Amino acid sequence: MLFDQNQPVNSTVGHSCSGWPLYSLIGAVSFPIVVFTLLAAIYLRKYRSLLKRYEDLKGSRYSLGVGPRPEAPSSTPLRPVPAAMEEEREGEEEEGPQIPLQQSSKIRLSSRRLWKGLQQSPHFTKSDLNLLQLIKAGKEGVFYQARMNKGTCKGHNLFTCKISKEGVRPKHVEMEISIMRKLVQHKNILQLLDWNTSEEPSILIMEYVSYGTLRTFLQTNRVRLSADLELQSLLTIASYHIALALQHLRSKMIIHGDLALRNIMVNKFPWEVKVGEFGLARDLTSMTSRRSSRWRNPRQRVPLRWYPPEYFRNNYYSFKGDVWAFGIMLWEMQTFGTLPYPNLETSDAVVYHICIGHKNTNPEGCRPEILHIMRDCWLEPYTLRPSFTDIVSMLENIIENDSDYVDVVSPQIFVKDEAEYHEAKCLRAASVSFKDENHI
Repeated sequence: MLFDQNQPVNSTVGHSCSGWPLYSLIGAVSFPIVVFTLLAAIYLRKYRSLLKRYEDLKGSRYSLGVGPRPEAPSSTPLRPVPAAMEEEREGEEEEGPQIPLQQSSKIRLSSRRLWKGLQQSPHFTKSDLNLLQLIKAGKEGVFYQARMNKGTCKGHNLFTCKISKEGVRPKHVEMEISIMRKLVQHKNILQLLDWNTSEEPSILIMEYVSYGTLRTFLQTNRVRLSADLELQSLLTIASYHIALALQHLRSKMIIHGDLALRNIMVNKFPWEVKVGEFGLARDLTSMTSRRSSRWRNPRQRVPLRWYPPEYFRNNYYSFKGDVWAFGIMLWEMQTFGTLPYPNLETSDAVVYHICIGHKNTNPEGCRPEILHIMRDCWLEPYTLRPSFTDIVSMLENIIENDSDYVDVVSPQIFVKDEAEYHEAKCLRAASVSFKDENHI
């Protein structure tokens, strides 16, 4: 009986023990399935949330000011009047581009958010502008003398207008605007009045200048200036005002990067000359370290004939690079806008010439004091070059000790009026075109 009573108990225990591995296996298989199901549910919920957010952003696109906008009837195409173009390579003239106005521009939303403080809504469009006279065509934009079809631009009837060329990134234009806004209220820096970067091409409006670039001015008036006994005094005064502008740039921690005679504007010579064209300028206050001033973009076209040897050797361009370019600009002034290193035709030859230490020859008739400053600007290593504060001081001493400089109260005007200047400029351009046709 004892054996019979114990038998069921042992059988139950045996069955219970044999069931545990089965339950463990079922649990091990079920747990990953449950976890995967939960993760899939969470992922699906987030996906639907993101999809809804995308639809909301897409629906509010026009409220951010990046969508297409209606445009007034198209005005006359932006075709420049016949004039000599100013490029780094002399003798190579570009036809003024007809810059299209795209109704829907491909603008990066992230870029617009970063720079939304620059302009919430444009105050003008391309159709509002009346382009009067081509000033110059650079590598990043075309400059015109212009006016509004109706009204004024912040009280200015006439102004200088820069229209960006195709391929110039909006980020570069916005950097240029930011730098020009930082350089306000200096009489020797071209002042920014307004801008429109919400559509292509980008347009910048700057203060009016009567006689275009200093390079064109000197070339047009070379005969009169060469015969004047006060030429060196006048060139010294113009150099002094340019140095004042560059001293101001240095105080704001801004490197110009494209200092040349073609980028100096003339309102009244020599007392109102203004540094312009900040397309290659850099604001070092926005950079994280001094090494950030080592900028060399393989795609970026730079004016090689104005750049220092350390740029080609070490990819380095600093404030002393602008000092080097100032020396090149002094040489240009003394030679009435001659292209630096005129005997060198290729870029490789120019770079090699600069790197082995060759300099431009001494300009004929240049006063010794200016020649001394010019040579100091080309010293190597670059740490030996003077600062712009030093250059301003040296030029001030020259002007004070110069008994032959012109009285500021009644300066001699080489160009009697603007009509005569523009007539001479058009005749010169027509002469160039006639020679080209005969050559062909």
